[in-house]
Amino acid sequence: QVQLAESGGGSVQPGGSLRLSCVASGRIFSSSGMSWHRQAPGKEREIVAGINWSGGVTNYSDSVKGRFTISRDNSKNTLYLQMNSLKPEDTAVYYCKLTASYGPRYWGQGTQVTVSS
Repeated sequence: QVQLAESGGGSVQPGGSLRLSCVASGRIFSSSGMSWHRQAPGKEREIVAGINWSGGVTNYSDSVKGRFTISRDNSKNTLYLQMNSLKPEDTAVYYCKLTASYGPRYWGQGTQVTVSS
């Protein structure tokens, strides 16, 4: 069983930065695709960024491209999301997801990010 634990959320002013982390238990992290998703109040969950097992391929939603950076450290079973130039519309609960090479998907419990002046 895989467990994911996000951290690093909080409150920040517009233009500020936060770095989210997601630590995975188990042994499949280094062979799995990872992604960050977010869900704002009253809205559907949406994908923010994804990264392949090696970190060599990344992709971003248009709304965060150029401001957010996804990365991973397989030696630490940790996924990161560096968020810069934050906007009020970035306010949401942020979730990490692990997609195992053999199919199963796992979600973390989420961490709140609030961008407000």
